[in-house]
Amino acid sequence: MLILTRKLGESIIIEDNIKITVVSINNQQIKLGIEAPKHITINREEVARKVKEENRLSSNSMIIDIAKE
Repeated sequence: MLILTRKLGESIIIEDNIKITVVSINNQQIKLGIEAPKHITINREEVARKVKEENRLSSNSMIIDIAKE
């Protein structure tokens, strides 16, 4: 894992087309602004995990349904 230190208003660039900026800092919370091409999906980690699990369950359900036929 790469760990970087950024101050309010500072950014990091990933490749040439993704920019992450520290927008605000309050107590234990940091807000990040992300600029990326529209074709790139950006999710919070917990949302990405839930989507992945739901997709896995859905594909397992389809396998069971097909086997019943």
